[in-house]
Amino acid sequence: MALTIFIGLLLTLGAGIGAQWVAWRFRLPAIVLLFALGLIFGPGLGILHPSAALGWIFRPLVSLLVAIIVFEGGLLLDFRQLREAGEGVTRLTMLALPISWGLGWVAAHYIAHMEWGVAALFGAIITVTGPTVVLPLLRHNKLQPRVAAFLRWEAIINDPIGAILAAVVLQVVATRVPIGTDVFLTTVLPDLLASTAESLAVGILPAYLVRYLFVRDLMPEPLKTPLLLTLALLIFSVCNMSMEGAGLVGATVFGMALTNLHVPGLSELRRMKESLVVLVVAVLFIMLTADLHREVLAHLSLPICLLTAAVMFGVRPLAIFLSTIGTGLKWQERLFVAWIAPRGIVAAAVAGAAGYRMTDAGYHSADLIMPAVFAIIGGTMIFHGFSLRPIARWLKLTLSNEPALAIVGASSWSIDFAKCLSASGIPILLVDNRSNTLIPAMRQGVPVLRAELLSQYGEEALEERPADYLISTTADAIYNGLVCAHMAPHMGRQRVFQISPGVARLDFYHGLSRDARGKLLGDPSWNFTLIDMLFEKGWRFATAMADEASAASFGSVPNRLDFLSIRRGQSISIRSAEDQFPVTPALGDLLVYMAPPVEPAVEAGAEGEAP
Repeated sequence: MALTIFIGLLLTLGAGIGAQWVAWRFRLPAIVLLFALGLIFGPGLGILHPSAALGWIFRPLVSLLVAIIVFEGGLLLDFRQLREAGEGVTRLTMLALPISWGLGWVAAHYIAHMEWGVAALFGAIITVTGPTVVLPLLRHNKLQPRVAAFLRWEAIINDPIGAILAAVVLQVVATRVPIGTDVFLTTVLPDLLASTAESLAVGILPAYLVRYLFVRDLMPEPLKTPLLLTLALLIFSVCNMSMEGAGLVGATVFGMALTNLHVPGLSELRRMKESLVVLVVAVLFIMLTADLHREVLAHLSLPICLLTAAVMFGVRPLAIFLSTIGTGLKWQERLFVAWIAPRGIVAAAVAGAAGYRMTDAGYHSADLIMPAVFAIIGGTMIFHGFSLRPIARWLKLTLSNEPALAIVGASSWSIDFAKCLSASGIPILLVDNRSNTLIPAMRQGVPVLRAELLSQYGEEALEERPADYLISTTADAIYNGLVCAHMAPHMGRQRVFQISPGVARLDFYHGLSRDARGKLLGDPSWNFTLIDMLFEKGWRFATAMADEASAASFGSVPNRLDFLSIRRGQSISIRSAEDQFPVTPALGDLLVYMAPPVEPAVEAGAEGEAP
């Protein structure tokens, strides 16, 4: 027994994290790999049976992991963001979601022959397109800002709302009392309303308690994140004690309340949450998929396949086209959004928890929930995940495939730097929170973003105009370090750079901590004052194509500052004195450097004797 559990943990954790690394490295949808691993370990090879190995604890464990997922979804929904997202995104939630639910409900009943209650639950589950699936796809595929914003906001908003909808539908259909009967109206409906109100109260009141403790400094920093996670799990459990499925509502509302009460100290939770969700997604998805029995997979018959096709090619497109009438979206954008709707971990988690509840309630077609939802997940992840890039290119909704660079801080020399890169066809974005400093860049055709990157708005704005690398170039070394430390978890610590804060501050022990600043750009002497002074003397940025001689001498040319080596369509190599391995350009790479002005040649005979 112990050996079986050990093998299961090894396969689940090791293979799950390995699959997500492979997905990151080769820009593949991680859920597809996790889905495949679960099928291989479980129904395929028969070496992983979580429910048999864990016994009675399996279902409570799945439920608690689901609580973490929906709590994370609730944390993402800030109502201020909903207002700023615009009418189009609001329609995707307020109109497209109920239309999709209704169409999915009808399709599940008439195509897959599910009972009306089971079909209603299925329709509610498939409305969710979670950010844990959509956001990685958007990072790996550079879409135009508006269409990227639509997909991103739809996923963020639909995640908690869809989970709440599925929880409420589960509460209703699990009673097996027909709607409209006296028993339903006098007994069941009041109980459902009371349970839902209780879930809302249990989710909101602890958020006010947390805010009280955090604002008055009554909670030590090391206990804040454990407290929030513990409260989320307790709320989920307490709500489920009153009615099965109510915990989904409580945990989601708790996350939403924390975000909208603007509780201080949530940034640490969000960072830990991102790492925790990666682990939970790997464990939960492999466990749920591996626990599918071959008999269950036998239900993936023609009706289930037809239902999957109906959802992908009928339900989703029709819901999007109806809900976006009059929004001003181009037909290409409407078509693309109508097609791209990958379902992921929230749908799988809710299906896993709800399927057992529906079976206990006595629904004969309840065993169709899991295979039908997993067929939707597998179909959308494979078709949407792998077709997103070619379809976006066909519809001309993509940005350049070149690696993109964000430059923070608009000054005379950083504008020249950005202009030089932009003229060479490198996607560039100059970021500053002062409009007066960005105006000269705009006049020269440099793409700009007016935002404070240390704000939530700035971070989200940069996600919609994705950058692969960042260089902070302001005159304030501390601010540069804050920006790099803030963006490092999202972009990668080896991809955020800042100009030198000064040689003394780079001391490994006494200087600025490496975790509190970016990687050094160039040499330690390249501070803002030096580069600005050189620019005033006429030094300018220039580019050249690397040949054998220039590639070999890159970084060692006298009287020149070598900044970047760009491999078209692949990567940007930024010179740094902190590199363990020096930048070595290849033939054909684009070299970016700063050089003094070329002095005009003295004409022959100009200083000779007069004729």
